[in-house]
Amino acid sequence: MGDFEVKDEDLAGRIAVLETKHGKLETPAFFPVINPLKQEISLEELRSIGFNNFITNSFILKKNGVIPNTIHEKFGDNFIIMTDSGAYQILEYGEIEQTNRDIVSYEAKIRPDIAVFLDIPTGNADDREEAKLSVETTLERGKEVIDIVDQNQDIIWVHPIQGGPFLDLVEYSAKEASRRASYKMLALGSPTVFLEKYKYDTLMDLIYTAKSNVSRGIPFHLFGGGVPHIIPFAVALGVDSFDSASYAIFARDNRYLTGERTYRLEDLEYFPCSCPVCSRYDPSELLEMKSEDRYKLLAIHNLWKIKEEMNRVKQAIKEGRLFEYIHQKAYSHPALYSAFKSMLKYSSYLEKYDPRVKGNVKGVLLFDANSMKRPELLRHSEFMEELSPKKAKALIICGDRLNSPFISDPKVKSIQGKNKDYDLFVALPFYGLVPVMASEAFPLSQFEIPDTLDEITISETVSKIKEILRNKNYAEIKFMECEKSALSHVMSINTTL
Repeated sequence: MGDFEVKDEDLAGRIAVLETKHGKLETPAFFPVINPLKQEISLEELRSIGFNNFITNSFILKKNGVIPNTIHEKFGDNFIIMTDSGAYQILEYGEIEQTNRDIVSYEAKIRPDIAVFLDIPTGNADDREEAKLSVETTLERGKEVIDIVDQNQDIIWVHPIQGGPFLDLVEYSAKEASRRASYKMLALGSPTVFLEKYKYDTLMDLIYTAKSNVSRGIPFHLFGGGVPHIIPFAVALGVDSFDSASYAIFARDNRYLTGERTYRLEDLEYFPCSCPVCSRYDPSELLEMKSEDRYKLLAIHNLWKIKEEMNRVKQAIKEGRLFEYIHQKAYSHPALYSAFKSMLKYSSYLEKYDPRVKGNVKGVLLFDANSMKRPELLRHSEFMEELSPKKAKALIICGDRLNSPFISDPKVKSIQGKNKDYDLFVALPFYGLVPVMASEAFPLSQFEIPDTLDEITISETVSKIKEILRNKNYAEIKFMECEKSALSHVMSINTTL
């Protein structure tokens, strides 16, 4: 068990299939947390929403004697079941009355498809020594039960990564966990404290640090990642699966999830959704219900939104539009924009794993200066840096008014015929310089840009052009069709190099 086959990729995200004892799980995937003592939503309802997988707590199961034999005898063979260990209870209440070996032995007995040993969450520890202790203890506990893990390899065992806000500790924890081949899945712990405080930028740093220090061939889980709007950002950095009880916890607090933010039910006059709940009721009707009925309906809606977000992300990956999807979503909340800007710090990492070629090529959509960090444009910049001059002189045509591919534009053809002793380039917003002879290559002709460009995009494009030309050492640089161009400032380059 544990075979992990990648089907499609975009940025550092991927669609993959994880083989388990009870079926194949397509990732990115979300595991709804099911409380075996208090199920707001039945398993039948869970399946009707589209989930054939869930996570439950082995500590609670053991403490309350819920499972007489195996977990699938209790819940059925048509679900992929993951068990957590009780680490959340440690985070909330301190130590629990079970040892690590007790929990892991119990998990081996009840035989879930995926299982986690009893780690020590870092939580929101501000004290470095406390955080370090959680990392060291978690690593010790992973080693302590390796005999049980090795004897039960039909279960996919998960090794948590801890360290909280201390990135060097996260790096150390990730590297050590990744070395333990008996564990077929890794997971980043303790993100909830950052999600609750809207520190999404910090969460991006944690995910990147963990993911960039483990093997890419192993599935990567994010504990507690249960709000739809953060899912695409985490997937873009390489997270394969999530779990959370947020759908139920938020419902009990009258909170209503959307793909962009969370609303309080009493603040809504209309539902911006057409799920089975929202298409049948309006907010006032839910508010008038008995609390138990309202909680259940809100929980069902919240799960629909999480499922919808997973599907949107997968479709974006299939189309090669994950960057654009995240870019658009970033403007729905300042905390998401901070997450986006944090993610862009790792643009080289995203480019490294982003596929250079996809079967069904689609044009790129460019919006503002942030678009210059997408992998396709980074690769073009690298290509231009390495491109050697063929002639002693360069001729730059401002291209924001030209037809693409530029090599076919009548104006370019005319200029090209009269200036054969020049290397011919088109100055293009976002891209910088595009060699005319290469302008048919993807994505130099397959793009859409705004009719009106912001000043930052113009300034950064001109700076990029200037840097490219400085390194080419042309004896002469000539400009054409630039006076009325958005890039008219480019004409000053030849006097400032």
